[in-house]
Amino acid sequence: MFTCRKTYADIPFAHRQHRHDGHCAQIHGHNWSFTFTFGCSQLDSCGFVVDFGKLKQVKAWIDERFDHACLFNQDDPLLEDILAINERSGIQVYQPYIVEQCSSEGLAKHLFEVVDPMIREMTSERAYLLAVQVVEDSRNSATYQPSQS
Repeated sequence: MFTCRKTYADIPFAHRQHRHDGHCAQIHGHNWSFTFTFGCSQLDSCGFVVDFGKLKQVKAWIDERFDHACLFNQDDPLLEDILAINERSGIQVYQPYIVEQCSSEGLAKHLFEVVDPMIREMTSERAYLLAVQVVEDSRNSATYQPSQS
């Protein structure tokens, strides 16, 4: 198996961990990095697992949803009120992005579930995603890699 990695670094966005019993329950921001580990058995005609220059779709997807956004868990009890701020103000005060879990671990899984199909389609199933690492402020990280059965 061949592998390669692509990192998108210094993506500023905020989140709120509503279940946390400390300051993380408040909306707060970090600089994040996402590292995607790709794999394949057969390299492409250029000798690549994936052509990094052709990952523009992945970069655009990340930028559109995460850059200067505010992430919330889909079960946040204040979500309806939080989302109403944009509606009531008539302007976009913040860019919301709703996920199942906005922890580093939850984001790694979410990114895997979105990006793996993109890579498989882009490479006609030749390459695939093996793992996603999410780094928060260069100090903390979590990785999602599906179990192999």
